[in-house]
Amino acid sequence: MNVKELLTTAVEQDAADIFLVPGMPFSYKIGGRIIYQGQEKIMPEEMDRMITQIYELAKNRDMAKVREHGDDDFSFAIPGVSRFRANIFRQRGSLAGIIRVVRFELPDPEALHLPKMIIDVARMTKGMVLVTGPAGSGKSTTLACIIDEINRTRNAHVITLEDPIEYLHRHKMSVVTQREIVTDTDSYLTGLRASLRQAPDVILLGEMRDHETISTAMTAAETGHLILSTLHTIGAANTIDRVIDAFPPGQQQQIRTQLSMVLDAVISQQLIPTLDGGVQPAFEVMFLNNAIRNMIRESKIHQIDGVIATSQGEGMISMDNSIISLYRKGAISRENAIAYSSNSELMAKKLDR
Repeated sequence: MNVKELLTTAVEQDAADIFLVPGMPFSYKIGGRIIYQGQEKIMPEEMDRMITQIYELAKNRDMAKVREHGDDDFSFAIPGVSRFRANIFRQRGSLAGIIRVVRFELPDPEALHLPKMIIDVARMTKGMVLVTGPAGSGKSTTLACIIDEINRTRNAHVITLEDPIEYLHRHKMSVVTQREIVTDTDSYLTGLRASLRQAPDVILLGEMRDHETISTAMTAAETGHLILSTLHTIGAANTIDRVIDAFPPGQQQQIRTQLSMVLDAVISQQLIPTLDGGVQPAFEVMFLNNAIRNMIRESKIHQIDGVIATSQGEGMISMDNSIISLYRKGAISRENAIAYSSNSELMAKKLDR
């Protein structure tokens, strides 16, 4: 089996991921569902050959890492087809791989149902914006749309630190330099510290994994840069708690004060299966006003949800209201509306009104 043909077909069929696991047919993930391609199971010896072909496509990358440690993560491209991110690993003693398709063309915000208020984050010139949600909820895609809007409308230097690079930005009105962790720089923290000496206007930080990175990012936001980053939390209030809890107890009050000054928006999202077999995003959007800044400073995070629910005039929306709106439009089922809400009993009552 030729891996190049397999990857090309995956791109043509609009697959998001390709599963190469011994003992089952190779599969594509299309529209959130894993679909077998044929009935023929791939045996471990054949799989080893296929994985070797992937390493050859990645400029003959050395296989020592996966053989010694059992895991390897890297990107490669097939000219004229697409870019791919491969995660190769050992399972049950044999090699397997999950390959993500990385699109050359940038996503269309309208086709993704991204509200205008989220794209308008591109107008901000300083501060910190966090895009949050579970893995696979489209955070990278939302950020790619915001970066593209900056690139189209502003003359700025945008630096992205990603693991791995998921969308390729061409230089339009802005200069966009994209750095991949491990390939181009050692870590998020190293890359972030270096980026502050590279005359940036906007820094996209793929992930904030520890308190050192968060602290450096907040300082960068304080000094007049726009910092965009992600966390794996659902809901604005949970996000603020998560940032503060990353620090030792002795530093938390200082961090509350700093965060209340630098944070400008939290966009929380999750993808909900629709009735027509696709997915649609539900959003919680919080822009920080004086009331919310005071709540962060005074550790009254539990009151933030109430402010979001009553601040639609300021462009905010709560996750539950976003889900109810999708349900009323007939996009999602009642079961999914309840399953994806933060409080299922309360959501059931709201839907019955």
